[in-house]
Amino acid sequence: MPQGKIEDRLRSVAQDAPAVPEKVEETKPVDREKTCPLLLRVFVSDNGRHHRMEEFSRTSVPGNELQIYTWMDATLKELTSLVKEVRPDARKKGTAFKFGTVYLERNGRYRLKDIGQTVGGHKGPDDSISLASQKFQIGDFMDIAISLPRDTRRAY
Repeated sequence: MPQGKIEDRLRSVAQDAPAVPEKVEETKPVDREKTCPLLLRVFVSDNGRHHRMEEFSRTSVPGNELQIYTWMDATLKELTSLVKEVRPDARKKGTAFKFGTVYLERNGRYRLKDIGQTVGGHKGPDDSISLASQKFQIGDFMDIAISLPRDTRRAY
């Protein structure tokens, strides 16, 4: 049998094969009774904007730090609730929480990756986003920009 024919048939079969779907990572629920929580260092700003990356370095971080013990399957809605426990001003309905992870690049610079937003008192599409689904690594920081709702009543 000539060699060319087998190679042609293999090429033909490979072209007709169905495309292999990309591996979809499913977030497995964490057994919170048996798994030790991680320390999540959270930095909150009240002006609706994330902290500047220049504020993060190996020796210093922004001053308004919250330390939260949680698990990799924690959702943004769950983190919102934890922040609201210690920040009474953020409990108003309509308060927006913009979440970002701050991580150290190989070149030694910090980068911010936006991961989602929740709004107090409202269901949203980002509520169920988990840390694990966003490739959060232990040691990364969480930066939350809080925007308080505007007061709709006008003083006369």
